[in-house]
Amino acid sequence: MSTLPELSELERILEFGRDHLEAHVACEVSAGDQRFPVYRLTMGNPDPKLPAIGFFGGIHGLERIGTQVLLYFLRSLLTRMKWDKSLHHMLQEVRLVFMPLINPGGMWQSTRCNPQGVDLMRNAPIEADGSVPFLLGGHRISPRLPWYRGPAGAEMEIENQALYRTVQEALLTRSFSIAVDCHSGFGLRDRVWFPHAHTVNPIDQLADILTLEELFHESHPNTRYLFEPQSLQYRTHGDVWDHLYLQAQQDKSKIFLPLTLEMGSWLWVKKNPRQLFSRHGLFNPSVEHRLHRVLRRHTVWLDFLMRATCSHDNWLAKGPNRNRLQERAVARWYRP
Repeated sequence: MSTLPELSELERILEFGRDHLEAHVACEVSAGDQRFPVYRLTMGNPDPKLPAIGFFGGIHGLERIGTQVLLYFLRSLLTRMKWDKSLHHMLQEVRLVFMPLINPGGMWQSTRCNPQGVDLMRNAPIEADGSVPFLLGGHRISPRLPWYRGPAGAEMEIENQALYRTVQEALLTRSFSIAVDCHSGFGLRDRVWFPHAHTVNPIDQLADILTLEELFHESHPNTRYLFEPQSLQYRTHGDVWDHLYLQAQQDKSKIFLPLTLEMGSWLWVKKNPRQLFSRHGLFNPSVEHRLHRVLRRHTVWLDFLMRATCSHDNWLAKGPNRNRLQERAVARWYRP
């Protein structure tokens, strides 16, 4: 067992769910004298004709809550497999992919970046249109500074290569897929970001994003997620989800919707200002009852996305209505 708590819990879950999970090590990373596996887990029907959803977390080592939310959700699914006949039926119609801890070296060292000092969300080979915020938008000045992209011309970091392979092999081969990447650390609201991060131009699937948002809020009217393109807040170089989305766009017969859950950690700090004096407290709920509340709340969102993926034919925008939805979405998110 690893002494990294989240990795130890993941390995316990692997043992607990060995009858339902397929697991392999996507890569191994080093942090000092420690070596850590990056696991890729799958469950559900492997038929490539069926839709798939990927759950990703732990890209930023300081944001432990993203990994914790996914582990909580995964354990819940495996526990339900013992008695929930409806879940068994659903998993015959959908494929689930999990990479709950992509940057174990960064989590071990309590850093946002990986052990090489590279911010994995600024590391893909994609350049932003126009200017980006200084440092925050990604830079190549020095790994000693946050948001470092890595050296120019280098391959993506090994963690990102494993992520890229997983999405290419397990999601982009399907006619429909969703990816949700769990982060913390922005604002007082829980946000759902979608591409683009490198440009202010809207994506072709904007109608589907708007439909998904309305479906979620109709199904769970007491939730307060704010949906928006990341570029509405700031633009960045090297966004890995923009890179993968553009790869998926090469085949117009397939739909790939990459989403980022950005949990509003400022709210946790507002309720417990002492967290300001802890690096982990800036990005994670430190009070136990608040942690449990966060885990429960976001499980609702993840479960909804799993069901929406399975039933995508029932809600995807089609025909003339799709054009109207696309126009309405552009007016909402891209016009004053």
